[in-house]
Amino acid sequence: MKRLLQILLSISVGASAPAFAQKLDGPLKIIVGYSPGGASDRAARLLADALKDKLGVTVLVENKTGAGGRLSAQLVKATPADQNVVMMGNPAINVVAPLVFSNVGYDQYKDFVPVSQITRYEFGVAVGPAVPVKEFNHLLAWLKANPSQANFGVPATGSLPHFFALMVADAAKVDAQVIGYRGSAPLATDLLGGQIPVGVDTLDSLIPQHQAGKLRILAVGSAKRSPETFGLPTLKESGIDVVADGWNVMFAPASMPAAKVALIGKAVEETMKSPELQAKFRAGNMTPVASSPAQTAKMLDAYRAKWEPVVKASGIRQ
Repeated sequence: MKRLLQILLSISVGASAPAFAQKLDGPLKIIVGYSPGGASDRAARLLADALKDKLGVTVLVENKTGAGGRLSAQLVKATPADQNVVMMGNPAINVVAPLVFSNVGYDQYKDFVPVSQITRYEFGVAVGPAVPVKEFNHLLAWLKANPSQANFGVPATGSLPHFFALMVADAAKVDAQVIGYRGSAPLATDLLGGQIPVGVDTLDSLIPQHQAGKLRILAVGSAKRSPETFGLPTLKESGIDVVADGWNVMFAPASMPAAKVALIGKAVEETMKSPELQAKFRAGNMTPVASSPAQTAKMLDAYRAKWEPVVKASGIRQ
């Protein structure tokens, strides 16, 4: 909280502030812990392209893959105070991993400072063509009549879709087995091929196949139907009291001076308010968010309070 207050105060600092409080002192580098083409990478590149005009400096995106995104956090944590390096984080890196892995190499609370939330994304429950249902309630009836088919595929063991699947199965009172894949692509392949009946993944991963008529998204984890969730029915409409989403958030290393964090945060928030940029995010099946450091920190606190008990209750440890 003390660190956040320093950041908020630095936003209104006048001429007495260091030079970088008025202008960033060199290029900004955004570290992404995943390969090019994924949601985090696409969000970072859309933002970087627009942010360079707001900051007046070059904004680069670097992909530092490894250890499920944890390597990127380890690298950003070790960034010296004089470097302009931030991380595109998500729940897998900043919430789940510290609870699942015995030693992630960073402290999610002490080593990073929230700069701004960039996107929000939803989860979906989908079936392939081999499953003869068109509504979520019909899926539950089908699974209970065919208990050997109660298998939920997710893009990775220990991922947020994994825990979302556990929440859905528990709320629906279905004794389901959750099977982790090595990414969304192989999960989609098996879902379309009938090797697994149900897939649980982020909505942006499922939507293209749904729109092509190759699979059916039966329900989403949003609180209500909206254009952002393509008008798809929610779990709550089906009597399953589960609401869940994910996010991409820009984090700065704790070594970064508070005034610089405030400067970048303000620039990102203003950039994300651009209608043109928001349209580009939506075209990529991502929901844009314009958020201050304080708003982002509040969201993270609420998110962790909701998900940490779920992750711990799963008993998954590595």
